[in-house]
Amino acid sequence: MTRWIELDGAVNVRDMGGLTTTDGGALRTGRLLRSDNLQGLTPADVDRLVTHIGVRHVIDLRSDTEVVAEGPGPLTREPRVTIHHLSLFAEGGGLTDVEADTAPTVDTDKILPWQNRPDEDGPESERSVNHYLAYLADRPDSVVDALRVMAQGPSIVHCAAGKDRTGVVIALALDVLGVPRDHIVADYAATGDRLEAVLGRLRGSTTYAQDLDSRPADSHRPHAATMEKFLTILDERHGGPLGWLHHHGWTDDDTAALRAALRA
Repeated sequence: MTRWIELDGAVNVRDMGGLTTTDGGALRTGRLLRSDNLQGLTPADVDRLVTHIGVRHVIDLRSDTEVVAEGPGPLTREPRVTIHHLSLFAEGGGLTDVEADTAPTVDTDKILPWQNRPDEDGPESERSVNHYLAYLADRPDSVVDALRVMAQGPSIVHCAAGKDRTGVVIALALDVLGVPRDHIVADYAATGDRLEAVLGRLRGSTTYAQDLDSRPADSHRPHAATMEKFLTILDERHGGPLGWLHHHGWTDDDTAALRAALRA
């Protein structure tokens, strides 16, 4: 069952706690959350996330351009929280919300994973899979670092919609934690339940509005087949997500630390 967290300033927030593992265990509540953009959090939202749930780390997967364009978010002013800006695009700079005072080096045509991409043959799911694989190829450092941050304490992972970039990083983490594939896929697809609300919020931002208005809303919907295909490719090429991670510096100690932090 999806554990939605209802906030005023974000609409695609859920807790991975309660998901079961293949060995009969379960993930701990309040240790790993996923979300859409956190720029609009209210003081009450911040209090709930930080004081009541206990979030201590924000894993921000947005591009440098997004961070600069959107400006400092409410959680950057919370001393109990550490912001980790880990872009999944190949770009220069390492800006956080707090440090975003100089122009980054970034392809401005790639603020979002679907922006200004060339026409491609094949279904939308295949195009999305290609973008997901590109995240891994372009920024394996960010992916590995994101999972290591999760082991440091209660974390919330977000991008813009909380669907593509967040979906990839969360899927890899859940696989390492031993969550069954069908549960990983179901969690990815759950964003579809909030898609209209997510797109509505993003259209209120000049950073995203023009691009979102250029495509039908349903073209942004996450489909189970997309995540299934992505994970199958990792199986075929690397022996699974864990094999890919090991190829990029992840260790058995990293796996043990993540499981100790997030599994009950």
